[in-house]
Amino acid sequence: MSISLTESYQYCGERVSNHYENFPVASLLLPKHLRPPVSVVYAFARVADDFADEGDLSDQERLVALTEHRHKLQACARGERVNDPVFVALGDVIKQWNLPVILFDDLITAFEMDVTKKRFANHGEVLHYCRYSANPVGRLLLHLFNEVSPDNLKLSDRICSALQIINFLQDIQQDFVENNRIYLPLVDMARFSVTEQHLANRISDDKMRAFIQSEIKRTRDLMLSGQPLGNRLKGRVGIEIRAVVQGGLRILDKLENQKEDVFSRPRLGKIDWIIVMLRALF
Repeated sequence: MSISLTESYQYCGERVSNHYENFPVASLLLPKHLRPPVSVVYAFARVADDFADEGDLSDQERLVALTEHRHKLQACARGERVNDPVFVALGDVIKQWNLPVILFDDLITAFEMDVTKKRFANHGEVLHYCRYSANPVGRLLLHLFNEVSPDNLKLSDRICSALQIINFLQDIQQDFVENNRIYLPLVDMARFSVTEQHLANRISDDKMRAFIQSEIKRTRDLMLSGQPLGNRLKGRVGIEIRAVVQGGLRILDKLENQKEDVFSRPRLGKIDWIIVMLRALF
């Protein structure tokens, strides 16, 4: 049975609303006409992420599912109709907004890396991963905002990479225990004498705390280097970017204050969001 365009957009919106995020996704801050395409971009990534992480599939089965996801993307880019709600909506969004298909392909590459690359030697390798996993989302948003420029792309990449690393810092033990992944630089772990046993056994000793504080500082500096983007973009779009930046900085503050258990996953509550919005507005 053919899936209608309306049903497809509705499905993508539900994928957004049913998954917790620290940062606004298709939030009310955005102009109303941008919320549906942002939801579609997010749903595309969400489905691919599930292929890489969810269920009991083998690594080979995950890669096969991601390859099929790429084939659907390629068919969608050719203007062919794919009877899948995400791709029905995506085809409309790509055509309507003239979005670069390569950015969606980059996201799939990141999820393939999730399956095949479990360790990162240094910060450069982490940023290389972010170039595929996070930066394409920011670049797609700039296309939707009609705000693409070399400077804006550079600032967006910094914000998105920082957000991705913040997520790594929140999920250190979960990534290791559930998926045998360490997204933090091994060379820096070694510099602070942090081992995989710290992650496996949730050891928050002086070594682990010093390592995390170092990562937080580097990530905060990266986020702040991209912060000017929020002031460059006008209106509600600029406020949205500033809120995302302030949300990330707020999470870093919470991570920094976790002295007893650096593995706890802080989330933003109502008071936090009030502070984030005040900072974004004023």
